[in-house]
Amino acid sequence: MTPLDAIAVEPVVSNQRANVLSVRDLKTAFRKGDGWIEIVKGISFDIAAEETLAVVGESGSGKSVTALSIMRLLDPEASRVEGSVKLAGRELLKLDASDMRSVRGRQIGMIFQEAMTSLNPLQTIGSQIAEVLTIHGLMSGADALKEAERLLDRVRMPAARSRLKDYPHSLSGGMRQRVMIALALACKPQLLIADEPTTALDVTIQAQILQLIKQLQREEGMAVLFITHDMGVVAEIADRTVVMLDGSAIEADTTEAIFDRAEHAYTKALIAAVPRLGTAGGNGQPQHFPTLDRQSGQITSGAERPDTVDHKAQPVLRVKNLVKRFDLRGGFFSGGKGRVHAVENVSFELRRGETLSLVGESGCGKSTTGRTLMRLVEPQSGEISIDGTDILALDKERMRDMRRHIQMIFQDPYASLNPRISVGEAIAEPYLTHKLGTRKQAREKVVELLGQVGLSPDMATRYPQYFSGGQRQRICIARALSLEPKIIVADESVSALDVSIKAQVVNLMLDLQEKFGLAYLFISHDMAVVERISHQVAVMYLGEIVEIGPVRAVFGNPQHPYTKRLMAAVPIPDPKRRLEIRPINNDEIESPIRRADYRPPVREYCTVSEGHVVQVWGDDWKI
Repeated sequence: MTPLDAIAVEPVVSNQRANVLSVRDLKTAFRKGDGWIEIVKGISFDIAAEETLAVVGESGSGKSVTALSIMRLLDPEASRVEGSVKLAGRELLKLDASDMRSVRGRQIGMIFQEAMTSLNPLQTIGSQIAEVLTIHGLMSGADALKEAERLLDRVRMPAARSRLKDYPHSLSGGMRQRVMIALALACKPQLLIADEPTTALDVTIQAQILQLIKQLQREEGMAVLFITHDMGVVAEIADRTVVMLDGSAIEADTTEAIFDRAEHAYTKALIAAVPRLGTAGGNGQPQHFPTLDRQSGQITSGAERPDTVDHKAQPVLRVKNLVKRFDLRGGFFSGGKGRVHAVENVSFELRRGETLSLVGESGCGKSTTGRTLMRLVEPQSGEISIDGTDILALDKERMRDMRRHIQMIFQDPYASLNPRISVGEAIAEPYLTHKLGTRKQAREKVVELLGQVGLSPDMATRYPQYFSGGQRQRICIARALSLEPKIIVADESVSALDVSIKAQVVNLMLDLQEKFGLAYLFISHDMAVVERISHQVAVMYLGEIVEIGPVRAVFGNPQHPYTKRLMAAVPIPDPKRRLEIRPINNDEIESPIRRADYRPPVREYCTVSEGHVVQVWGDDWKI
């Protein structure tokens, strides 16, 4: 038996309270041609009232299929579910379709990962919540709308009454997830299933949602089945934990026991891959993540890199007073004329072999900054120079040549790759477009690049859809390297990946940086990852850099209130803290939309220590 083979795991059972949900030997298979492929392979667990059970594992482990099987949301023509699923003693797998519909929403509520795809874009949020109450016969008309307002207020939705007539597109990601929670709780269910409810959210909004679920669970006495791939989130919220791998439960215990004395190598790797604030190396240099060797079951240590940056060298990238604003032309969506101040007076420098991270929540301007450096959008003013060349003065043809030196890796690797061409062709395309060699040389280059990013040469003939998310991101890195650039802009390039895959890709980027002297502009909202891989960090808020400096200085001595808020929101992988109910900061980031005649104030900055600069804020500063 290899170190990652499944082992027999006893059901996670609570003896303190009556079980709300009991799952025994649950098996789910999908039809494939004339046969069946088993996805969930006999998982068992119990959840009691007021208890939270986390089912944790990476993409493809079977955790979401487990939830869909419990809810009986899989196509009965294409799937087969066996075993036992009892809700308060009632067998769900034997109910007819009509009875099961009455269970969904009424006795079991569910929160999905992507709220925007779960909400009806043509209905107001008030009518959608009221519809749930009406369908289950609890109330209707004005009473249902009044209850919808109460529920929105309950989930700490700011200005709940005025939000009843809003459509989903007008809400932020955090607000949409609050609507999903209100929908799930509308009928006061016994069980709440939360399937990756915080994965796509900024770290501060994630903290709000986790605290909100804990508070509501305590008030309602619900059982919660929480599905995630993030062990940091598990520590924050779960009483008990089941770890899944390849459809099987490989380890199950109380969450404290899992963290303190995990037995399975895969569980240990998941815990080791969680980035923790304050654990980065002492010399302020990037540090590799621990990773799991699946063949041996051994976990490699996160080695700290030596300092390879020549701090006296001239910057390979210099940005000064960069400004990018988007005019709104009025109409249905904008609610009148105005202007989005996406990037406002941003300045920084980047040297060969150095990583500067831009951090902040969605809408802060960090991605627009990255796109402006590529001149995918044109700034209103400012300076951008690469090796002393002012790229804003270049015409289109010369700018196309300059892009040899600055490449971009995006968040979604699948959207970045053409599904109609092989990955070998995708990697060779920029090499041939810039006429760096013949087709034969391009093929040789593809083989070399695939090897550099840890993929085999025979993969060149395959298409993007046949690769995992982590493999596709490696392909995008290989494509960016084909031009031998000096700078790579990595825009949330690992945020959509499972924690262990994220660790592998980040380690690869660090190795390539050391080998080729690459300069990285790393755009992220994940403060714990940023602390580990950066030399410098710049914190952005509403288009402006509010704090910038060496990573050790900014993280060791944060000054700006917004920097402190970002750091405080990072999940701490310590299950002893899960019983804490911390105050929820419901403040939403201000809108970057201003009147057309708005003129931003002149900002003042102070120096905290060498290279560590912070924007001066007033007593009235708030988010």
